[in-house]
Amino acid sequence: MSDIASLADKSAVALKKLIDTREVSPVEVLAACVDRIETLNPKINAFCATAFERAHDEALRCEQAILRGEPRGILSGLPIGIKDLEETAGILTTYGSPLFHGNVPAQDNRLVARLRSAGAIVVGKTNVPEMGAGANTFNPVWGATGNPFNPQLNAGGSSGGAAAALAANMVPLCSGSDTGGSLRIPAAKCGIVGLRTSPGLVPSERKLLGWTPIAVVGPMGRDVADTWLQLAATAGQSAGDPLSYPFTMAASIDSQPHTDLSRLRVGYTEDFGVCEVDDDIRQVFRQKIARLRGQFACCEELDLEMDQAHRCFDVLRAEAFVGSLQKAYEENPDSLGPNPRANYEMGAQMSLKECVWASAEQTRIFRRFQQLFDRFDIILSPTTPVSAFPWEQPYLTSVNGVALENYYRWLALTYVVTLTTNPALSMPMGRDHLNMPFGMQVIGRFRGDLELLLAARSLETYCEATPDLCRPRPDLAALSYSQVDLWSPVTHPPLLAGGVVSTAGQPAV
Repeated sequence: MSDIASLADKSAVALKKLIDTREVSPVEVLAACVDRIETLNPKINAFCATAFERAHDEALRCEQAILRGEPRGILSGLPIGIKDLEETAGILTTYGSPLFHGNVPAQDNRLVARLRSAGAIVVGKTNVPEMGAGANTFNPVWGATGNPFNPQLNAGGSSGGAAAALAANMVPLCSGSDTGGSLRIPAAKCGIVGLRTSPGLVPSERKLLGWTPIAVVGPMGRDVADTWLQLAATAGQSAGDPLSYPFTMAASIDSQPHTDLSRLRVGYTEDFGVCEVDDDIRQVFRQKIARLRGQFACCEELDLEMDQAHRCFDVLRAEAFVGSLQKAYEENPDSLGPNPRANYEMGAQMSLKECVWASAEQTRIFRRFQQLFDRFDIILSPTTPVSAFPWEQPYLTSVNGVALENYYRWLALTYVVTLTTNPALSMPMGRDHLNMPFGMQVIGRFRGDLELLLAARSLETYCEATPDLCRPRPDLAALSYSQVDLWSPVTHPPLLAGGVVSTAGQPAV
């Protein structure tokens, strides 16, 4: 591998240092990332629409600014993938839906604008399920995203394209978003880090119901330091998000004191008392806890009261889908795929009484959960209840022979935490019983995002020095020679989007 090609394998923090010290050029970094995308994207379909020419122009301008000694943003020169639920000026934004198969926004939304203002170079859009509904990244516009560890298995969702792109070292940073686990689940499946931020910490303008705390946007990276870096570029108040609040933080986690693991009080749960979890994953989780518990001041199993969490999430989630899909459904119900349509119809049948109950129940769950942090500093759980399964299987239908009520019930380990509003991240912690990445969900105290990231950094440091707990890496050389081809222009006719758009694949009509 050439020195330039190896740039794609470096972390965002490492690349930032190389760019800032003029040891490498942003143009060289971008070239390495584009080469990696062109080599591996046909195997896993992580990127959908791309804008390589525009990105090259931006990298060149960044290089010239460096040579002139001009002030620059903290992400200056770093390539980034943007989830295809976020509006990006001049780049095809489909939301994975045929309704938007030719949609090229005129402007960036607030999240993308902040990333670009910080100097990040948008390489393209990462794949999602249709309208972000579900945790298996597949849609009728771009097709399926495969897992870099095994392209025949799913990469999670809805930020599946982002997680797969990071795991395959296509770009050093990607944006994500999370309602019921859309950021944490793909992070777990692909062996990278994803942070579900406290509601309002990173402003989001695309929520029609701006006051709901269940949907957030947040950073994804290969490690905790990269995740911190992206958060620093995006956090803070915005008039476009009524839940946002003023927030400042250091640009680099390296400037922050290390958390002493031996002083951490840790609680853990296999299932929050209400989630179906595969017996093998339970055993893997127990093994991870056994390896970790000696590092902490205490490590105790939790007894939780969340009996109404499933129904509460059903109602709150359905409210959000009614808000976002009402216009499309009323114009033509058949224009929506099965998952978005099911979500809308579920919500449309609910009563005001149910909505009031759900909001009150979430408040009760929130208050009970916060009491745990009188005794503990962080809480650990598995991120997902099963190992990665084939992407041809739309969703998980049962666990340990127990049938699941609906297509998203298998996300329960993450959505029960969504209800609490606490920040939570998924971090890689070795492999599971099927030799796929295992994701540990680490939950922090109310609005304790930075404290959580600092604790996760110390956990990461310990795990990276422990062979069976360190972050797994996919075999990219084997992936490049894989016969799996998730995207074929022959089977997916091209659609011209216009503008400055180029595409990694071609969207199906």
